[in-house]
Amino acid sequence: MELDTGMNKDQRGVVAGGLSKLLADTYILYLKTQNSHWNVIGPEFYSLHLLFQSQYEEMAEAVDEIAERIRALGFFIEGTSEAFSKLTTVHEDERVLAKHEMIEQLVKAHDVVIKEARKLSDLAEAQKDPATVDLMGRRLNVHEKAAWMLRSQL
Repeated sequence: MELDTGMNKDQRGVVAGGLSKLLADTYILYLKTQNSHWNVIGPEFYSLHLLFQSQYEEMAEAVDEIAERIRALGFFIEGTSEAFSKLTTVHEDERVLAKHEMIEQLVKAHDVVIKEARKLSDLAEAQKDPATVDLMGRRLNVHEKAAWMLRSQL
């Protein structure tokens, strides 16, 4: 059944494309954060271990919400690591990093997601999609706070 929601297929497709990129970026950041949770060492191990856990658990819920928004717009999700690696601009680490470097890389990844969410918010607003604008506002709040908390560890 065709969608008749006040946004035509092209408008919905533009937003869904932006959401797909945000989904890939968020998922890769989720993996980076969980990897940091597993591999952090040092005197701040316990506090960082818990911080990383709270952040990756939040992102696990977020990827579901982003994917469901894409589906609500009438598009399917290519939820494979190959598809995500083609869309993401979040840098994946190829080795286990030292704590300081780990935190810096997570901050940079959050900054990527923040910039993408800002762009997508503007795009969704231009396409008259307040639901996606709202989602981007919530995502910006989470990632800006996460980046701030990580920066405070440096």
